[in-house]
Amino acid sequence: MGYILVADDNTQISSILSEYIKKEGYTPIIAGNGEEAISKFNEFNPEIILLDVMMPSIDGFEVCREIRKTSNVPIIMVTARGEDFERIMGLDIGADDYIVKPFSPGEVMARVRAILRRIAKSDDKTSQVFSFDNLIINLDDYFVTVASQNVSLTKKEIELLWTLANNQNKVFSRDNLLNSLWGYDYFGDTRTVDSHIKRLRAKINKFQHDNWDITTIWGVGYKFEGLKNEK
Repeated sequence: MGYILVADDNTQISSILSEYIKKEGYTPIIAGNGEEAISKFNEFNPEIILLDVMMPSIDGFEVCREIRKTSNVPIIMVTARGEDFERIMGLDIGADDYIVKPFSPGEVMARVRAILRRIAKSDDKTSQVFSFDNLIINLDDYFVTVASQNVSLTKKEIELLWTLANNQNKVFSRDNLLNSLWGYDYFGDTRTVDSHIKRLRAKINKFQHDNWDITTIWGVGYKFEGLKNEK
């Protein structure tokens, strides 16, 4: 198996996570600050990154932004602070998950396994491009266009839109989406889905899309509604 990068200036946490990573069959790569995290990411091309927010030289948010310029590698943000605005910021800049210290190493690895399973499942799919009216979702290269204009979405927002759009007019409950996109062993709650839907809509609504929309079915969940037949 490949590498898992642990970027944390707390050597005790890094050491504990390293032992759990080895048990999963991966090789741990340790970085003690933000600059080292970027350097080791470029050197080792890890399967997934466990990224502490509060680190010397460059914080985890900036590291995440820098990595997202070139890669969609899964990133789990780790922080000692659990304020909502920090969670939202981490997800907005492209993190796949968020863990608040203190945490169980077993929980961390459960989330790692869930993300890697989803990646493996996605790789098995043959068709990775969806189009409807003026919407194109390319899951091979992770980009979305509306009316031929690129929409700047995070990895998770693209996966959310893909899931809804590929099941046109099917209503997904919040639990359905949480389980499908974050995994059955994800430890968050359905507010995670609502937050992602809200940000996804805000970005998409900057572009005209009269013939389709993401609609809310009150008391149930969400669906991708096609308002005319696909061309």
